[in-house]
Amino acid sequence: MTGHMTTPAAALADSLPEWVTLLRAPNPGPMTLDGTNTWLLRAPGRDEAIVVDPGPADEEHLARIAAHAPVGFVLITHGHPDHTDGSRRLAELLGGVPVLAADPAHTVDAAPLTGSWEPAGGSGFRIDLVPAPGHTADSVCFLVDHGGERVVLTGDTILGRGTTVVAHPDGDLGDYLASLERLSAYRGVVALPGHGPALADCGAAADYYLAHRRARLDQVRAAVAAGDTTAAQVVARVYADVDRSLWWAAEWSVRAQLEYLGVTPRESGGGEARLDQP
Repeated sequence: MTGHMTTPAAALADSLPEWVTLLRAPNPGPMTLDGTNTWLLRAPGRDEAIVVDPGPADEEHLARIAAHAPVGFVLITHGHPDHTDGSRRLAELLGGVPVLAADPAHTVDAAPLTGSWEPAGGSGFRIDLVPAPGHTADSVCFLVDHGGERVVLTGDTILGRGTTVVAHPDGDLGDYLASLERLSAYRGVVALPGHGPALADCGAAADYYLAHRRARLDQVRAAVAAGDTTAAQVVARVYADVDRSLWWAAEWSVRAQLEYLGVTPRESGGGEARLDQP
Protein backbone atom coordinates (compact mmCIF):
# COMPACT_ATOMS: atom_id res chain seq x y z
CA MET A 1 0.00 0.00 0.00
CA THR A 2 1.11 3.54 -0.51
CA GLY A 3 0.97 5.55 2.69
CA HIS A 4 2.59 8.71 4.00
CA MET A 5 5.69 8.15 1.90
CA THR A 6 4.60 8.26 -1.75
CA THR A 7 7.97 8.93 -3.35
CA PRO A 8 10.54 6.26 -4.27
CA ALA A 9 12.64 4.96 -1.35
CA ALA A 10 15.81 5.21 -3.45
CA ALA A 11 16.91 6.67 -6.77
CA LEU A 12 15.21 5.17 -9.79
CA ALA A 13 17.25 2.79 -11.91
CA ASP A 14 18.60 4.57 -15.00
CA SER A 15 18.55 1.33 -16.97
CA LEU A 16 17.91 -2.37 -16.54
CA PRO A 17 20.05 -5.31 -17.58
CA GLU A 18 19.38 -6.36 -21.17
CA TRP A 19 18.04 -9.65 -19.86
CA VAL A 20 15.18 -8.03 -17.90
CA THR A 21 11.78 -7.21 -19.44
CA LEU A 22 8.82 -5.63 -17.61
CA LEU A 23 5.27 -6.65 -18.54
CA ARG A 24 2.93 -4.61 -16.35
CA ALA A 25 -0.55 -5.98 -15.66
CA PRO A 26 -3.57 -3.77 -16.41
CA ASN A 27 -4.73 -3.61 -12.78
CA PRO A 28 -3.83 -0.11 -11.57
CA GLY A 29 -5.28 1.10 -8.28
CA PRO A 30 -4.46 2.68 -4.92
CA MET A 31 -3.09 -0.65 -3.64
CA THR A 32 -1.33 -1.75 -6.85
CA LEU A 33 0.06 1.62 -8.07
CA ASP A 34 0.44 1.40 -11.88
CA GLY A 35 -0.37 -2.31 -11.82
CA THR A 36 1.37 -5.54 -10.86
CA ASN A 37 4.85 -5.92 -12.35
CA THR A 38 5.45 -9.20 -14.13
CA TRP A 39 9.18 -9.56 -14.71
CA LEU A 40 10.59 -11.71 -17.51
CA LEU A 41 14.25 -12.75 -17.37
CA ARG A 42 16.08 -14.27 -20.34
CA ALA A 43 19.85 -14.59 -20.38
CA PRO A 44 21.51 -13.55 -23.65
CA GLY A 45 21.83 -16.48 -26.02
CA ARG A 46 19.47 -18.67 -24.00
CA ASP A 47 16.14 -20.00 -25.21
CA GLU A 48 14.17 -20.34 -21.98
CA ALA A 49 13.00 -17.38 -19.97
CA ILE A 50 11.91 -17.13 -16.33
CA VAL A 51 8.70 -15.35 -15.33
CA VAL A 52 8.32 -13.71 -11.91
CA ASP A 53 4.76 -12.98 -10.63
CA PRO A 54 2.21 -13.68 -13.39
CA GLY A 55 -0.22 -11.16 -11.91
CA PRO A 56 -4.02 -11.25 -12.14
CA ALA A 57 -6.09 -13.62 -14.26
CA ASP A 58 -6.30 -11.20 -17.15
CA GLU A 59 -6.29 -13.11 -20.44
CA GLU A 60 -4.67 -10.32 -22.47
CA HIS A 61 -1.88 -9.89 -19.93
CA LEU A 62 -1.26 -13.62 -19.70
CA ALA A 63 -1.20 -13.89 -23.50
CA ARG A 64 1.46 -11.14 -23.61
CA ILE A 65 3.57 -13.16 -21.18
CA ALA A 66 3.04 -16.42 -23.08
CA ALA A 67 4.16 -14.72 -26.29
CA HIS A 68 7.67 -14.73 -24.80
CA ALA A 69 7.79 -18.55 -24.67
CA PRO A 70 9.66 -20.77 -24.18
CA VAL A 71 9.58 -20.30 -20.41
CA GLY A 72 11.35 -22.71 -18.08
CA PHE A 73 9.41 -21.93 -14.92
CA VAL A 74 7.42 -19.28 -13.07
CA LEU A 75 8.43 -17.77 -9.72
CA ILE A 76 6.08 -16.29 -7.11
CA THR A 77 7.21 -13.67 -4.56
CA HIS A 78 4.13 -14.06 -2.33
CA GLY A 79 0.58 -15.30 -2.49
CA HIS A 80 -1.55 -12.17 -2.79
CA PRO A 81 -4.02 -12.54 -5.67
CA ASP A 82 -2.76 -9.58 -7.68
CA HIS A 83 0.46 -11.59 -8.07
CA THR A 84 -0.86 -15.14 -8.34
CA ASP A 85 -4.39 -15.30 -9.76
CA GLY A 86 -3.02 -15.82 -13.27
CA SER A 87 -0.55 -18.55 -12.31
CA ARG A 88 -2.44 -21.69 -13.26
CA ARG A 89 -3.78 -20.24 -16.48
CA LEU A 90 -0.31 -19.06 -17.47
CA ALA A 91 1.13 -22.50 -16.73
CA GLU A 92 -1.48 -23.95 -19.10
CA LEU A 93 -0.71 -21.41 -21.82
CA LEU A 94 2.98 -22.27 -21.52
CA GLY A 95 2.38 -26.00 -21.88
CA GLY A 96 2.42 -26.99 -18.23
CA VAL A 97 5.54 -25.27 -16.88
CA PRO A 98 6.02 -25.46 -13.09
CA VAL A 99 5.10 -22.55 -10.81
CA LEU A 100 7.47 -22.24 -7.83
CA ALA A 101 6.51 -20.53 -4.58
CA ALA A 102 7.36 -20.76 -0.88
CA ASP A 103 3.74 -21.55 0.01
CA PRO A 104 2.60 -24.91 -1.44
CA ALA A 105 -0.84 -23.37 -2.02
CA HIS A 106 0.67 -21.32 -4.84
CA THR A 107 2.86 -23.93 -6.48
CA VAL A 108 1.90 -25.80 -9.65
CA ASP A 109 3.60 -29.12 -10.39
CA ALA A 110 6.50 -28.24 -8.08
CA ALA A 111 7.69 -28.60 -4.50
CA PRO A 112 7.70 -25.49 -2.27
CA LEU A 113 10.81 -23.35 -2.50
CA THR A 114 13.23 -23.59 0.41
CA GLY A 115 16.73 -22.25 0.88
CA SER A 116 18.88 -21.18 -2.05
CA TRP A 117 18.94 -23.06 -5.28
CA GLU A 118 20.39 -22.80 -8.76
CA PRO A 119 17.85 -23.70 -11.44
CA ALA A 120 18.61 -26.62 -13.71
CA GLY A 121 18.11 -26.49 -17.46
CA GLY A 122 20.82 -24.03 -18.38
CA SER A 123 18.92 -20.78 -17.75
CA GLY A 124 22.20 -18.91 -17.46
CA PHE A 125 21.22 -17.52 -14.07
CA ARG A 126 22.04 -18.19 -10.48
CA ILE A 127 18.95 -17.54 -8.39
CA ASP A 128 19.09 -17.34 -4.61
CA LEU A 129 15.92 -17.31 -2.58
CA VAL A 130 16.04 -14.53 0.03
CA PRO A 131 13.50 -15.11 2.85
CA ALA A 132 11.51 -11.90 3.33
CA PRO A 133 8.50 -12.54 5.60
CA GLY A 134 6.68 -9.54 6.99
CA HIS A 135 4.39 -8.15 4.30
CA THR A 136 3.02 -11.70 4.32
CA ALA A 137 4.31 -14.82 6.03
CA ASP A 138 5.21 -16.41 2.68
CA SER A 139 7.01 -13.41 1.12
CA VAL A 140 10.37 -14.10 -0.51
CA CYS A 141 12.72 -12.14 -2.73
CA PHE A 142 14.96 -13.49 -5.47
CA LEU A 143 18.58 -12.48 -5.98
CA VAL A 144 19.38 -13.16 -9.63
CA ASP A 145 22.94 -13.15 -10.97
CA HIS A 146 24.05 -13.34 -14.58
CA GLY A 147 27.77 -12.98 -15.19
CA GLY A 148 28.20 -10.85 -12.08
CA GLU A 149 25.30 -8.52 -12.94
CA ARG A 150 22.69 -8.79 -10.19
CA VAL A 151 19.11 -7.74 -9.47
CA VAL A 152 16.80 -8.38 -6.51
CA LEU A 153 13.15 -9.09 -7.23
CA THR A 154 11.50 -7.69 -4.12
CA GLY A 155 7.80 -8.42 -4.63
CA ASP A 156 5.86 -6.22 -2.22
CA THR A 157 8.59 -6.18 0.45
CA ILE A 158 10.06 -3.08 -1.22
CA LEU A 159 7.94 -1.13 -3.71
CA GLY A 160 9.11 1.18 -6.43
CA ARG A 161 7.08 3.99 -4.87
CA GLY A 162 5.60 4.51 -1.41
CA THR A 163 5.45 2.02 1.45
CA THR A 164 3.91 -1.41 1.75
CA VAL A 165 1.31 -2.69 4.19
CA VAL A 166 2.20 -5.27 6.83
CA ALA A 167 -0.85 -7.48 6.30
CA HIS A 168 -1.64 -8.42 9.90
CA PRO A 169 -2.26 -11.07 11.15
CA ASP A 170 -0.50 -12.96 8.34
CA GLY A 171 2.13 -10.24 8.16
CA ASP A 172 4.41 -9.54 11.11
CA LEU A 173 6.30 -6.32 11.78
CA GLY A 174 9.21 -7.97 13.60
CA ASP A 175 9.70 -10.29 10.63
CA TYR A 176 9.38 -7.36 8.24
CA LEU A 177 12.07 -5.32 10.00
CA ALA A 178 14.38 -8.34 9.95
CA SER A 179 13.70 -8.81 6.23
CA LEU A 180 14.57 -5.18 5.54
CA GLU A 181 17.80 -5.61 7.51
CA ARG A 182 18.59 -8.61 5.31
CA LEU A 183 17.87 -6.67 2.11
CA SER A 184 19.97 -3.72 3.25
CA ALA A 185 23.04 -5.86 2.50
CA TYR A 186 22.42 -5.60 -1.27
CA ARG A 187 24.22 -2.31 -1.83
CA GLY A 188 24.13 -1.01 -5.36
CA VAL A 189 21.98 -3.91 -6.58
CA VAL A 190 18.96 -2.94 -8.69
CA ALA A 191 15.60 -3.70 -7.04
CA LEU A 192 12.80 -4.94 -9.29
CA PRO A 193 9.63 -4.43 -7.21
CA GLY A 194 6.17 -5.94 -7.50
CA HIS A 195 4.70 -2.49 -8.14
CA GLY A 196 6.18 0.79 -9.31
CA PRO A 197 9.48 1.60 -11.03
CA ALA A 198 12.79 -0.22 -10.60
CA LEU A 199 15.16 1.23 -7.99
CA ALA A 200 18.89 1.67 -8.41
CA ASP A 201 19.91 0.46 -4.95
CA CYS A 202 18.07 -2.22 -2.99
CA GLY A 203 20.21 -1.63 0.10
CA ALA A 204 19.49 2.10 0.16
CA ALA A 205 15.77 1.47 -0.28
CA ALA A 206 15.78 -1.02 2.59
CA ASP A 207 17.53 1.52 4.82
CA TYR A 208 14.94 4.15 3.95
CA TYR A 209 12.11 1.74 4.70
CA LEU A 210 13.68 0.85 8.05
CA ALA A 211 13.92 4.51 9.02
CA HIS A 212 10.32 5.08 7.95
CA ARG A 213 9.05 2.08 9.94
CA ARG A 214 10.91 3.13 13.07
CA ALA A 215 9.51 6.65 12.78
CA ARG A 216 6.01 5.18 12.44
CA LEU A 217 6.59 3.09 15.56
CA ASP A 218 7.51 6.22 17.48
CA GLN A 219 4.28 7.83 16.28
CA VAL A 220 2.25 4.81 17.36
CA ARG A 221 3.92 4.80 20.78
CA ALA A 222 2.99 8.48 21.14
CA ALA A 223 -0.61 7.78 20.08
CA VAL A 224 -0.95 5.03 22.68
CA ALA A 225 0.59 7.28 25.33
CA ALA A 226 -1.97 9.95 24.37
CA GLY A 227 -4.78 7.53 25.15
CA ASP A 228 -5.66 5.90 21.83
CA THR A 229 -6.96 2.40 22.60
CA THR A 230 -8.16 1.13 19.21
CA ALA A 231 -6.40 0.58 15.92
CA ALA A 232 -8.87 2.95 14.26
CA GLN A 233 -7.98 5.72 16.71
CA VAL A 234 -4.27 5.24 16.06
CA VAL A 235 -4.87 5.33 12.29
CA ALA A 236 -6.86 8.55 12.58
CA ARG A 237 -3.99 10.20 14.46
CA VAL A 238 -0.92 8.71 12.79
CA TYR A 239 -2.24 8.32 9.23
CA ALA A 240 -4.31 11.50 9.15
CA ASP A 241 -2.58 12.61 5.95
CA VAL A 242 -3.41 9.36 4.13
CA ASP A 243 -6.51 9.13 1.93
CA ARG A 244 -9.36 7.80 4.08
CA SER A 245 -10.15 5.19 1.42
CA LEU A 246 -6.90 3.47 2.47
CA TRP A 247 -7.44 3.59 6.22
CA TRP A 248 -8.78 0.03 6.24
CA ALA A 249 -5.36 -1.13 4.99
CA ALA A 250 -3.51 1.20 7.36
CA GLU A 251 -5.33 -0.57 10.19
CA TRP A 252 -3.53 -3.77 9.21
CA SER A 253 -0.16 -2.11 9.63
CA VAL A 254 -1.26 -0.47 12.89
CA ARG A 255 -2.35 -3.82 14.31
CA ALA A 256 1.05 -5.21 13.37
CA GLN A 257 2.74 -2.22 15.02
CA LEU A 258 0.69 -2.57 18.19
CA GLU A 259 1.44 -6.28 18.38
CA TYR A 260 5.15 -5.54 17.94
CA LEU A 261 4.94 -3.05 20.82
CA GLY A 262 3.05 -5.52 23.01
CA VAL A 263 -0.15 -3.45 22.99
CA THR A 264 -3.52 -5.17 22.62
CA PRO A 265 -6.06 -2.90 20.89
CA ARG A 266 -9.47 -2.71 22.50
CA GLU A 267 -11.43 -4.10 19.57
CA SER A 268 -10.88 -7.19 17.45
CA GLY A 269 -11.30 -7.63 13.71
CA GLY A 270 -9.67 -5.74 10.88
CA GLY A 271 -9.86 -4.56 7.32
CA GLU A 272 -10.95 -6.46 4.28
CA ALA A 273 -8.78 -9.36 3.25
CA ARG A 274 -7.68 -8.21 -0.22
CA LEU A 275 -4.84 -5.88 -1.03
CA ASP A 276 -5.71 -5.63 -4.71
CA GLN A 277 -9.18 -4.17 -4.37
CA PRO A 278 -9.88 -0.94 -6.22
